[in-house]
Amino acid sequence: MTYQQNNNTEDKIQKELSIQISLSGLSFCILNTKTHTIDFLKKFPTSTKKTPFQILDKLQILFKEQEQFNQKFDNVTIVYVNEISTVVPNALFKEEFLADYLKFNSKILKTDFISYDEIKAINAVNVYVPYVNINNYIYDRFGSFTYKHFSTVLIENLQKIETSKTDQKIYINVNSSHFEIISFRNNDLIFYNTFEYSTKEDFIYYLLFTIEQLNLNPEILELIFLGEINITDDLYKIAYKYIRNVSFGKHLKDYNYKDTSVPIHYNFTLLNSF
Repeated sequence: MTYQQNNNTEDKIQKELSIQISLSGLSFCILNTKTHTIDFLKKFPTSTKKTPFQILDKLQILFKEQEQFNQKFDNVTIVYVNEISTVVPNALFKEEFLADYLKFNSKILKTDFISYDEIKAINAVNVYVPYVNINNYIYDRFGSFTYKHFSTVLIENLQKIETSKTDQKIYINVNSSHFEIISFRNNDLIFYNTFEYSTKEDFIYYLLFTIEQLNLNPEILELIFLGEINITDDLYKIAYKYIRNVSFGKHLKDYNYKDTSVPIHYNFTLLNSF
Protein backbone atom coordinates (compact mmCIF):
# COMPACT_ATOMS: atom_id res chain seq x y z
CA MET A 1 0.00 0.00 0.00
CA THR A 2 1.32 3.46 -0.89
CA TYR A 3 0.70 6.66 1.05
CA GLN A 4 0.05 9.23 -1.73
CA GLN A 5 1.28 8.89 -5.27
CA ASN A 6 4.80 10.21 -5.65
CA ASN A 7 4.83 12.79 -8.43
CA ASN A 8 8.28 14.16 -7.67
CA THR A 9 10.01 15.05 -10.92
CA GLU A 10 13.35 16.08 -9.38
CA ASP A 11 16.53 14.23 -10.24
CA LYS A 12 16.85 10.87 -8.57
CA ILE A 13 18.94 10.78 -5.41
CA GLN A 14 19.70 7.08 -5.97
CA LYS A 15 19.18 6.12 -2.35
CA GLU A 16 16.32 4.05 -0.93
CA LEU A 17 15.41 3.35 2.69
CA SER A 18 13.60 0.30 4.03
CA ILE A 19 12.55 -0.04 7.69
CA GLN A 20 11.34 -3.30 9.19
CA ILE A 21 9.12 -2.66 12.21
CA SER A 22 8.17 -5.14 14.88
CA LEU A 23 7.25 -4.75 18.53
CA SER A 24 10.58 -6.41 19.36
CA GLY A 25 12.76 -3.96 17.50
CA LEU A 26 13.57 -2.04 14.34
CA SER A 27 15.79 -2.90 11.38
CA PHE A 28 17.06 -0.44 8.77
CA CYS A 29 18.52 -0.86 5.32
CA ILE A 30 19.81 1.83 2.94
CA LEU A 31 20.35 0.87 -0.69
CA ASN A 32 22.48 2.86 -3.10
CA THR A 33 20.70 2.12 -6.38
CA LYS A 34 23.52 3.57 -8.49
CA THR A 35 26.20 1.22 -7.18
CA HIS A 36 23.79 -1.56 -6.14
CA THR A 37 25.37 -1.42 -2.69
CA ILE A 38 23.84 -1.88 0.74
CA ASP A 39 25.27 1.19 2.48
CA PHE A 40 23.67 0.54 5.86
CA LEU A 41 22.10 -2.56 7.42
CA LYS A 42 21.44 -2.72 11.13
CA LYS A 43 18.97 -4.04 13.68
CA PHE A 44 18.04 -2.23 16.89
CA PRO A 45 16.32 -4.80 19.14
CA THR A 46 14.37 -4.04 22.29
CA SER A 47 14.84 -5.92 25.56
CA THR A 48 11.12 -6.66 25.83
CA LYS A 49 8.13 -6.57 23.51
CA LYS A 50 6.83 -3.00 23.20
CA THR A 51 3.60 -1.31 22.21
CA PRO A 52 3.24 0.51 18.86
CA PHE A 53 3.51 3.80 20.78
CA GLN A 54 6.76 2.77 22.44
CA ILE A 55 8.16 1.58 19.11
CA LEU A 56 7.33 4.96 17.59
CA ASP A 57 9.25 6.63 20.43
CA LYS A 58 12.26 4.42 19.68
CA LEU A 59 11.96 5.16 15.97
CA GLN A 60 11.98 8.91 16.62
CA ILE A 61 15.03 8.60 18.86
CA LEU A 62 16.93 6.60 16.24
CA PHE A 63 16.17 9.20 13.57
CA LYS A 64 17.77 11.79 15.83
CA GLU A 65 20.78 9.64 16.76
CA GLN A 66 21.64 8.02 13.41
CA GLU A 67 22.97 10.52 10.88
CA GLN A 68 22.47 8.01 8.04
CA PHE A 69 18.73 8.61 8.19
CA ASN A 70 19.00 12.38 7.89
CA GLN A 71 19.25 12.42 4.11
CA LYS A 72 16.81 12.37 1.24
CA PHE A 73 15.62 9.11 -0.30
CA ASP A 74 13.94 8.37 -3.62
CA ASN A 75 11.76 5.74 -1.98
CA VAL A 76 10.92 4.74 1.57
CA THR A 77 9.40 1.34 2.40
CA ILE A 78 7.98 0.19 5.72
CA VAL A 79 7.71 -3.55 6.40
CA TYR A 80 5.49 -4.54 9.31
CA VAL A 81 6.31 -7.68 11.25
CA ASN A 82 3.39 -8.96 13.33
CA GLU A 83 1.15 -11.99 13.61
CA ILE A 84 -2.02 -10.09 12.69
CA SER A 85 -2.33 -11.19 9.09
CA THR A 86 -4.02 -13.77 6.91
CA VAL A 87 -3.77 -14.72 3.24
CA VAL A 88 -7.09 -14.75 1.37
CA PRO A 89 -7.57 -16.14 -2.18
CA ASN A 90 -8.82 -13.53 -4.65
CA ALA A 91 -11.95 -15.59 -5.30
CA LEU A 92 -12.99 -15.24 -1.65
CA PHE A 93 -11.85 -11.66 -1.06
CA LYS A 94 -14.14 -8.69 -0.57
CA GLU A 95 -12.71 -5.44 0.75
CA GLU A 96 -15.72 -4.71 2.95
CA PHE A 97 -15.01 -7.86 5.01
CA LEU A 98 -11.42 -7.12 6.02
CA ALA A 99 -12.09 -7.43 9.75
CA ASP A 100 -13.90 -10.73 9.27
CA TYR A 101 -10.85 -12.33 7.67
CA LEU A 102 -8.68 -11.46 10.66
CA LYS A 103 -10.97 -12.05 13.62
CA PHE A 104 -10.91 -15.84 13.33
CA ASN A 105 -7.19 -16.15 14.11
CA SER A 106 -6.18 -12.77 15.58
CA LYS A 107 -7.28 -10.42 18.32
CA ILE A 108 -8.25 -7.13 16.74
CA LEU A 109 -9.86 -3.99 18.11
CA LYS A 110 -12.67 -1.99 16.58
CA THR A 111 -10.25 0.92 16.29
CA ASP A 112 -7.61 -1.07 14.39
CA PHE A 113 -6.89 0.10 10.86
CA ILE A 114 -6.85 -2.89 8.49
CA SER A 115 -5.01 -2.91 5.18
CA TYR A 116 -4.07 -5.49 2.56
CA ASP A 117 -1.38 -6.26 -0.01
CA GLU A 118 -2.06 -7.84 -3.37
CA ILE A 119 0.06 -10.93 -4.04
CA LYS A 120 -0.54 -11.35 -7.75
CA ALA A 121 1.79 -14.33 -8.19
CA ILE A 122 -0.49 -16.53 -6.08
CA ASN A 123 -3.81 -14.80 -6.89
CA ALA A 124 -4.38 -13.76 -3.30
CA VAL A 125 -4.31 -10.80 -0.94
CA ASN A 126 -2.64 -10.50 2.46
CA VAL A 127 -4.91 -8.83 5.03
CA TYR A 128 -3.15 -7.30 8.05
CA VAL A 129 -2.98 -4.51 10.63
CA PRO A 130 -0.27 -1.87 10.14
CA TYR A 131 0.54 0.68 12.83
CA VAL A 132 -1.22 3.92 11.93
CA ASN A 133 0.81 6.07 14.32
CA ILE A 134 4.02 4.98 12.59
CA ASN A 135 2.52 5.45 9.13
CA ASN A 136 1.54 9.00 10.06
CA TYR A 137 5.01 9.78 11.40
CA ILE A 138 6.77 8.39 8.32
CA TYR A 139 4.44 10.36 6.05
CA ASP A 140 5.11 13.58 7.97
CA ARG A 141 8.85 12.98 7.71
CA PHE A 142 9.23 11.69 4.14
CA GLY A 143 5.96 12.27 2.33
CA SER A 144 5.02 9.48 -0.06
CA PHE A 145 6.08 5.98 1.02
CA THR A 146 5.09 2.34 0.61
CA TYR A 147 4.21 -0.09 3.37
CA LYS A 148 3.58 -3.84 3.31
CA HIS A 149 3.45 -6.85 5.59
CA PHE A 150 6.61 -8.90 5.94
CA SER A 151 4.79 -12.11 4.99
CA THR A 152 3.92 -10.49 1.66
CA VAL A 153 7.64 -10.01 1.01
CA LEU A 154 8.37 -13.57 2.12
CA ILE A 155 5.74 -15.21 -0.06
CA GLU A 156 6.37 -13.08 -3.16
CA ASN A 157 10.13 -13.62 -3.17
CA LEU A 158 10.12 -17.28 -2.21
CA GLN A 159 7.61 -17.94 -4.97
CA LYS A 160 10.04 -16.34 -7.45
CA ILE A 161 12.93 -18.58 -6.44
CA GLU A 162 10.86 -21.73 -6.01
CA THR A 163 11.55 -23.25 -9.42
CA SER A 164 12.06 -26.88 -8.44
CA LYS A 165 9.23 -29.32 -9.01
CA THR A 166 9.74 -31.20 -5.77
CA ASP A 167 6.91 -31.01 -3.26
CA GLN A 168 9.27 -32.07 -0.46
CA LYS A 169 10.53 -28.63 0.56
CA ILE A 170 9.67 -26.08 3.22
CA TYR A 171 11.08 -22.68 4.16
CA ILE A 172 11.32 -21.49 7.75
CA ASN A 173 11.81 -17.83 8.58
CA VAL A 174 13.08 -17.45 12.17
CA ASN A 175 12.57 -14.44 14.41
CA SER A 176 13.37 -14.08 18.12
CA SER A 177 9.89 -15.07 19.33
CA HIS A 178 8.10 -16.48 16.29
CA PHE A 179 8.78 -18.31 13.06
CA GLU A 180 7.00 -18.82 9.75
CA ILE A 181 6.64 -22.00 7.72
CA ILE A 182 6.08 -21.63 3.97
CA SER A 183 5.63 -24.41 1.45
CA PHE A 184 4.97 -24.45 -2.30
CA ARG A 185 3.92 -27.16 -4.71
CA ASN A 186 4.49 -26.55 -8.43
CA ASN A 187 4.94 -22.83 -7.66
CA ASP A 188 1.59 -22.68 -5.85
CA LEU A 189 1.49 -21.70 -2.19
CA ILE A 190 0.08 -24.62 -0.24
CA PHE A 191 0.96 -23.59 3.31
CA TYR A 192 1.82 -20.45 5.25
CA ASN A 193 1.54 -19.98 9.00
CA THR A 194 3.31 -18.20 11.84
CA PHE A 195 4.03 -19.79 15.21
CA GLU A 196 5.09 -18.24 18.49
CA TYR A 197 7.73 -20.13 20.49
CA SER A 198 9.87 -19.71 23.58
CA THR A 199 11.84 -22.98 23.60
CA LYS A 200 13.40 -25.32 21.06
CA GLU A 201 10.80 -27.90 22.09
CA ASP A 202 8.02 -25.52 21.06
CA PHE A 203 9.76 -25.03 17.75
CA ILE A 204 10.25 -28.69 16.89
CA TYR A 205 6.71 -29.59 17.96
CA TYR A 206 5.16 -27.10 15.52
CA LEU A 207 7.62 -28.05 12.79
CA LEU A 208 7.07 -31.80 13.01
CA PHE A 209 3.31 -31.36 13.31
CA THR A 210 3.28 -29.26 10.13
CA ILE A 211 5.45 -31.79 8.30
CA GLU A 212 3.01 -34.53 9.28
CA GLN A 213 -0.04 -32.51 8.21
CA LEU A 214 1.55 -31.78 4.81
CA ASN A 215 2.43 -35.47 4.33
CA LEU A 216 6.12 -34.68 3.94
CA ASN A 217 8.92 -37.19 4.51
CA PRO A 218 11.68 -35.96 6.89
CA GLU A 219 14.14 -38.32 5.19
CA ILE A 220 13.91 -36.56 1.82
CA LEU A 221 12.45 -33.19 2.80
CA GLU A 222 14.54 -30.06 2.09
CA LEU A 223 14.33 -27.59 4.97
CA ILE A 224 15.65 -24.12 4.18
CA PHE A 225 16.21 -21.64 6.99
CA LEU A 226 15.92 -17.86 6.69
CA GLY A 227 16.11 -15.18 9.36
CA GLU A 228 17.84 -15.08 12.73
CA ILE A 229 19.45 -18.50 12.89
CA ASN A 230 22.86 -20.05 12.35
CA ILE A 231 24.42 -23.49 12.49
CA THR A 232 25.24 -23.25 16.22
CA ASP A 233 21.69 -22.36 17.31
CA ASP A 234 19.56 -24.82 19.26
CA LEU A 235 16.77 -24.52 16.68
CA TYR A 236 19.12 -25.59 13.90
CA LYS A 237 20.50 -28.47 15.95
CA ILE A 238 17.11 -29.89 16.91
CA ALA A 239 15.81 -29.52 13.34
CA TYR A 240 18.87 -31.37 12.01
CA LYS A 241 18.22 -34.15 14.53
CA TYR A 242 14.93 -34.99 12.84
CA ILE A 243 15.45 -33.80 9.24
CA ARG A 244 18.28 -34.97 7.03
CA ASN A 245 18.55 -32.06 4.57
CA VAL A 246 18.87 -28.67 6.29
CA SER A 247 20.40 -25.57 4.69
CA PHE A 248 20.26 -21.76 4.63
CA GLY A 249 18.55 -19.69 1.96
CA LYS A 250 19.66 -16.59 0.10
CA HIS A 251 17.88 -13.75 -1.62
CA LEU A 252 17.40 -13.03 -5.31
CA LYS A 253 19.29 -9.77 -5.62
CA ASP A 254 23.05 -9.62 -6.01
CA TYR A 255 23.92 -6.61 -3.87
CA ASN A 256 27.32 -5.38 -2.82
CA TYR A 257 27.79 -4.99 0.93
CA LYS A 258 29.83 -2.50 2.91
CA ASP A 259 29.46 -4.73 5.97
CA THR A 260 29.76 -8.47 5.35
CA SER A 261 29.77 -9.56 9.02
CA VAL A 262 26.07 -10.54 9.11
CA PRO A 263 24.88 -13.56 7.07
CA ILE A 264 22.51 -12.35 4.35
CA HIS A 265 19.86 -14.97 5.17
CA TYR A 266 19.33 -13.04 8.42
CA ASN A 267 17.75 -10.16 6.51
CA PHE A 268 15.76 -11.89 3.78
CA THR A 269 12.61 -9.78 4.06
CA LEU A 270 14.41 -6.49 4.57
CA LEU A 271 16.79 -6.97 1.62
CA ASN A 272 13.97 -8.12 -0.63
CA SER A 273 11.62 -5.28 0.28
CA PHE A 274 12.99 -2.76 -2.26
